Amino acid sequence: MDYAALRKHMVDEQLIGRGITNKKVLEVFYKVERHRFMPENIRPSSYADFPLPIGHEQTISQPYIVALMTESLNLRGGEKVLEIGTGSGYQTAILAEIAGLVYSIERFNEFKVNAEIILNDLGYKNIKLASGDGTLGWPEFAPYDRIIITAAAPKIPVPLVEQLKPGGRMILPLGENFGQVLTAVDKDETGQLKTENICGCVFVPLIGKYGWSQ
Repeated sequence: MDYAALRKHMVDEQLIGRGITNKKVLEVFYKVERHRFMPENIRPSSYADFPLPIGHEQTISQPYIVALMTESLNLRGGEKVLEIGTGSGYQTAILAEIAGLVYSIERFNEFKVNAEIILNDLGYKNIKLASGDGTLGWPEFAPYDRIIITAAAPKIPVPLVEQLKPGGRMILPLGENFGQVLTAVDKDETGQLKTENICGCVFVPLIGKYGWSQ
């Protein structure tokens, strides 16, 4: 299967075709081999325009949503980023191509271990992974310039607000279980939050102390 051709088509049609314009983001999506992060049984669908199951009732988001969330972070390069929900590790790799350091927390240790193997094989040196309750954040390495949450939160988790640097930005799906709004949260120098709606979306629920119960 010609994954390189499929990846180019994905970027040209699904990303550029829907208005993703950030050159750095587009370059990264041309580069990162999405199929490397997929379970073998769904690998032929790696570049398709829909989310895919990766086990434990979790999914890898469709490429456009991954690109939109990445573009919405407004990364300029060199930032310290906290990712909540490592999943397959694909979004983690995308972030690591642009940011300086990526800290990623995954609820399922199996996913964390699998992602670590793939990311190490691909040579990433600026990623640190952990398994645990992502809604608690990772205070050891706070504050963060950017935070991205890849599961649906009923409200903005308080520990993550505290761990976001003044002047920083958080992107997350906010809302009920069956439909959310992708939301940008900016924290000003006084600690005040300003939110901006990006678009409607559907994500699996964020499970944890400051998310949904099990």
